[in-house]
Amino acid sequence: MQVVVLAGGFGTRLRPWTYEIPKPILPMLDKTLLEHVVEVVPSDKVDEVVVAGGYKVDDIEAYFKEADVSYDVRIVRETEPLGTGGALGNCRDVVSGQFVCLNGDIVSSLDMQVGLDLHQKNGGVGTLALWEVEDPTRFGIVGLDDEQRITQFKEKPAPDEVFSNLINAGSYLFEDDIFDYIPLGRSSLERQVFPVLAEERKLNGFSFDGYFIDAGTPKSWSLGVEASIAHERWKGGKRIDSNWHADDSVSIHGGSNVENSMLSTGATITSANLSKCSLLNNVHVGSNSKLNETLVGRNSTIGKNCTLDNVVVDHDSIVPDNTVLSDAQWPLIE
Repeated sequence: MQVVVLAGGFGTRLRPWTYEIPKPILPMLDKTLLEHVVEVVPSDKVDEVVVAGGYKVDDIEAYFKEADVSYDVRIVRETEPLGTGGALGNCRDVVSGQFVCLNGDIVSSLDMQVGLDLHQKNGGVGTLALWEVEDPTRFGIVGLDDEQRITQFKEKPAPDEVFSNLINAGSYLFEDDIFDYIPLGRSSLERQVFPVLAEERKLNGFSFDGYFIDAGTPKSWSLGVEASIAHERWKGGKRIDSNWHADDSVSIHGGSNVENSMLSTGATITSANLSKCSLLNNVHVGSNSKLNETLVGRNSTIGKNCTLDNVVVDHDSIVPDNTVLSDAQWPLIE
């Protein structure tokens, strides 16, 4: 079957990494974010991935022409932001039959085979993966009956409108009949399409356990890395303690303490402390530096005695000795 990945954003929350590399092909361990997203679908069922996006899509297309993946990748371009409904509707001429649709940021333990089985049992136009949260007011909430049919759908309810703690997890199985419900142009699946289908009892829902991470911010990216290490979501490299090492070129010495971090080829850490960090290729971290939930672009150097907390460091950067920075991008924006 086909898998549509909704990847229409600019990756603004992960800048400056995404000025050069579009978010779908950012490396999380040795796979791209897009590969992690698609992994929720059984691999033997995916023959084509359709990327609905508008930012640096030529780079995405070029990457997957050379990548070792088991499916073809097709780009459907957005010339203007279309919303979730419009982005999916823009694919109506290239998608047919039963297909999966996934938000492009989600790293999770979802097994879409469960959704396929439920959909075969109940029928309908779509089946939604659901996640339980304590405070659902920032999400789309779902009411379910005893047969797992969705009875209500409410996007971002006010506290007095909450009727469920099950939220939309941004992962769907659809029949191509869904396009009959999506208007041309800009629209929202969550606000315009799902409430109508719920009222008509044409949606199913199933919850899953494990982990569910929207990896679109530096902090949540770090959570995605941590989960990917813990659950061995890599093709190569190895886990050492709580870290992923790309290969034997990774060098940690001088009493460094490193935990829950992604260390790509050529990473060198000298007498430094790192927690929940992502180092791309050829990064050097100087002595007595402390990095927490920090993303360091390729070919970059962190000087001595630096303290970086929740910072995204651009590719090919030099962070001077004694830099103290939190909740920021490097280079600093004037």
